[in-house]
Amino acid sequence: MSVIQQTESMLANLFNDLPNAPLPIYAKVKHAISHKISTGQWQEEQRIPSEAEMVKALGVSRMTVNRALRELTAEGLLTRQQGLGTFVAKKKAYSALFEVHNIADEIAARGHKHKATLLVIESGQASVEEAVMLGVRTNHTIFRSVVLHFENALPIQIEERVVNATLAPEYDQQDFTKRTSYEYLMQVAPMTEGEHLVEAVLPSAIECERLSIDAHEPCLQIKRRTWAGNNIVTAARLLHPGSRFQLFGHFGR
Repeated sequence: MSVIQQTESMLANLFNDLPNAPLPIYAKVKHAISHKISTGQWQEEQRIPSEAEMVKALGVSRMTVNRALRELTAEGLLTRQQGLGTFVAKKKAYSALFEVHNIADEIAARGHKHKATLLVIESGQASVEEAVMLGVRTNHTIFRSVVLHFENALPIQIEERVVNATLAPEYDQQDFTKRTSYEYLMQVAPMTEGEHLVEAVLPSAIECERLSIDAHEPCLQIKRRTWAGNNIVTAARLLHPGSRFQLFGHFGR
C-alpha cells in the first residue's frame, strides 16, 4: 500500500469513528483519534494525516482539527515535529503513584523485558543522613546498593538504596541481576507501610551517562521509605528519565 493509499484509508476509518454523541466537533475528532491509538490501529511513531487532510476528509474547520491535535499532544498521545508532521507518541513506562510494585513485574506487564545491572553493593556504618532516613543510630550497620534497571535495552531507572542490615541481614549476598531488591525485601521484611516524595530534578553527569540521556533532560525522582511494623526497612531514591516515565494514580469517588 502506497503512502497516499495508507493516508486515505486512515482518513476514511477516522471519519467512521466520529461518535454520534452530542459533543463539540473538536471533541468528536479528538475521541476518534484517541480511539485509533488506544486500540492499536494507529501504531507508535506512525505519521498521522495532516491537519489539511483531516479538514478536507472530515468536513470540519482547521481550528477544530488544530484544537484536537493540540490537546492530544498535551496529553502525550501525539508528538508534533516541525516540518515533518504529527506522529503517534511512544508510550511511556509508568508506575502506580499510591502503590509499591516490583519494577520487573511492571515491565513484564507491558510486554517488555526487564534487565538489571548491579553497580554498587556494600555494607558500612550509617552516616548521620542515612541514620535519619532509616530511624537508626549513627554507626548502625547498613547496606548500600545502586542498581540500573532496563526496559528492553533502554535504561529506565537508577535505584539507589540503603537498607537496615538488622532487618535484612543477607541483603549484600543477593544477586540483584536475577531478582529485584523489592522481591528480597518483601520476603524477609514484608512491607506494612510506605511513603513517597516525588519531584522533578536535573540529573548529574554520571546519572545522564547511566540513563543515556542528554545533560539537560529533567528526571522524575521518587524518594521512598518502607516499614515492616514499627521499623524502617529501607530508604530508596529512584531516578527515571522524564521522557520515558510517568506516574499514574486513581482516586475513588
